[in-house]
Amino acid sequence: MWKNVESAPADAILGLTEAFKKDPRFAKVNLGVGVYKDEEGHTPILASVKAAEKRLIDEENTKSYLPITGNEAYGREVQKLIFGAPCDRAVTAHTPGGTGALRVAAEMLRTFSSKTFWVSKPTWANHTNIFKAAGLTVKEYPYYNPASKNLDSEGFLSALEQIPANDCVLLHACCHNPSGVDLSADQWKQVAQIAAKNGWSALVDFAYQGFGESLEADRIGVEAFLESGIDFFIASSFSKNFGLYRERTGALTAVAASPADAETAASHLKATARVIYSNPPAHGGMIVTTVLQDSKLSSRWKNELNGMRDRIAQARAALAEGLTAHGVPMDCSFITRQKGMFSFSGLTKEQVAFLREEKAIYIVDSGRINVAGLTPGNLGYVCDAVAEAMNR
Repeated sequence: MWKNVESAPADAILGLTEAFKKDPRFAKVNLGVGVYKDEEGHTPILASVKAAEKRLIDEENTKSYLPITGNEAYGREVQKLIFGAPCDRAVTAHTPGGTGALRVAAEMLRTFSSKTFWVSKPTWANHTNIFKAAGLTVKEYPYYNPASKNLDSEGFLSALEQIPANDCVLLHACCHNPSGVDLSADQWKQVAQIAAKNGWSALVDFAYQGFGESLEADRIGVEAFLESGIDFFIASSFSKNFGLYRERTGALTAVAASPADAETAASHLKATARVIYSNPPAHGGMIVTTVLQDSKLSSRWKNELNGMRDRIAQARAALAEGLTAHGVPMDCSFITRQKGMFSFSGLTKEQVAFLREEKAIYIVDSGRINVAGLTPGNLGYVCDAVAEAMNR
């Protein structure tokens, strides 16, 4: 079967991590993969998660299948996080990670909406792959201005005005990946108004709730679309804010115009999930439900989440200060303005290649840096190397 078939290209991000692991050099730094790391460079298991797991080990009494859309309690807790309270116009399905949620949404869009799907330029590399694999035509709208290292607000809003009715637009709820540039509350309201006026729907990718400003502030985009009354989807993930990367715990929420329409959407969520993965993995969802339903565990989790967000903000400030001190030829203040784990560094492909080949610093070709990969132990080395790359 495979004799005359070329090998598939490595994933742009995960393939970089594989190359990093094989690199024998001692002083090496991985700033590519989108995983939170503490000051020791370790991706920890949260104490609240550990406590919930211990409780589950003692109390869990079956390994039987979950329902197709997962446990109802999980769906309620997801809706409390993304809306502030359960919504009678919304239905939620437990999915294998945020990626699984995106794929289920893609299948439903292909069946019930236009075949054209719009993503920001730039966006997470796998977005395009997911929606093309589902048979959708993927187009781009302008979002990031490399010159100002900020939102291309004029081009962005103008492009949204031109998107036809029944198409679907992917929007990042917060901590835009890869740019770190987010919309303001007023801009979210404008976007929701354009969608309602022109008749296109939205898929809001909510992978980083709590990593921007707070759990509540990060949902302003979801709230704007909810108030607009239109149909839209939300793909959420607990990989980052709960640290449940390998547990693949996410959710797809469909918001409809009425509770009756939501029930129809629920039936198709079930039918779609059934033929892709049948039903979701239980463990991660049970952890999330256990933590959010217990006031003490929930409070502990929120404190841990605040700590992760603060650490990222401190790493941003330290990187900006360090690069400035090394005399790099650019204003580094944009690094502290951006939100979440990622920063569009402005590094060129040639500079990224130099850092990888000469300094064992791994960054994706676009120049996107995972700021959470910076630690007190490697920050000086990274600043030295980036300054050398930019001044060559």
